[in-house]
Amino acid sequence: MTDIIIAGIGQIPVGEHWELSLRSQAAKAMLAAVRDAGGIRPQALYIGNFLASVVSHQSNLGALLAENAGMTGIEAYTVEAAGASGAGAFRTGYLAVASGFVDAALVVGVEKYTDMVGAGLESAAAQAMDYDYEGVQGLSAVGQAGLLMQRYLHEYQPPRSAFAAFPLLAHANAVNNPNAMFRKAIKPETYEKAGMVSAPLNLFDVAPLADGAAAVLLTRASLLPKDFPHPLVRVSGSSVVVDTLALHDRSDPLAFEAARISVEQACSQAGILPKDVNFFELCDSTSIYAALSLEAAGFAPRGEGWRLAAEGALNLGGKLPALTLGGLKARGNPLGATGVYQIVEAVMQLRGQAGANQVAGAQRGLVQSLGGPASTAVTHVLERLG
Repeated sequence: MTDIIIAGIGQIPVGEHWELSLRSQAAKAMLAAVRDAGGIRPQALYIGNFLASVVSHQSNLGALLAENAGMTGIEAYTVEAAGASGAGAFRTGYLAVASGFVDAALVVGVEKYTDMVGAGLESAAAQAMDYDYEGVQGLSAVGQAGLLMQRYLHEYQPPRSAFAAFPLLAHANAVNNPNAMFRKAIKPETYEKAGMVSAPLNLFDVAPLADGAAAVLLTRASLLPKDFPHPLVRVSGSSVVVDTLALHDRSDPLAFEAARISVEQACSQAGILPKDVNFFELCDSTSIYAALSLEAAGFAPRGEGWRLAAEGALNLGGKLPALTLGGLKARGNPLGATGVYQIVEAVMQLRGQAGANQVAGAQRGLVQSLGGPASTAVTHVLERLG
């Protein structure tokens, strides 16, 4: 199969960008990715975004962002899959280039969360769930996660402090990431004293929603110049799988089936097993989702995912480094852009560009983004060539 290469990456710091518009954020990341790729011009632009039509009162982002970056005359449109929108856009770009119809595709994930303040934001984010049966009852996205953590604690009886290791790890890794929202380590006692957000989830169990934009440029290896300056990182596996949207329609809400199947499919395409990867950029939008994702991917038995973090297996020097540049919790969670940030960070690891957070000898990474509680799961295997 043709090698699809991530030739360029670009990102802006995650945070509250009151001074930047949605289009300005996207342009910064897009143009940075094109520069990083050596000036390769894209024939198509695929955009990952979740909330712009509500929060920013802006649709038709393809035309808007292409024009603003000086790229009119190309194919461009938006892919939406809630928190997995960016990863879905990346898969769209991968398929377009792999098909041969597009030689170079630019993928950008962008979110301008601060274009709205107040209760309307919760209502907008609730679009990720079954609004007719969940959102209309007042259930929020964090409320969904709280229900799952409560069930997990009841069913498996781990200590309540079991989940602390996820945010502690994320914050420790974010210290060395200049693009992270929270570059400060936290102590266990800080976690224990944090107020509840949606019991039993406390403040440090939930990733902060924020503004941000990240971009990648995809092309075929055969189209790269011979003097291409970066180590080649290819997409060796790609999968999107959906589950029921509403939690109450699942026979076992603690089984992230879409996440499990998407890992199996992506790894099968890559010709590997999950144990063959050197790191895992997973979805830690809440601590419970991190634990359930590890279990779904087969890295831990049911009810034991939290142990990997608690016992240090996910540390940079552990057997499965995760959240290597801060994850959603400390880098920040710009929703529709998050999946592209995860890809950018994985490419940095595989190129050897992660600085103090470099995973030694990283050759292959697993990247997974979730829309809701794994209602949509998008998984990719990235691999360094040579």
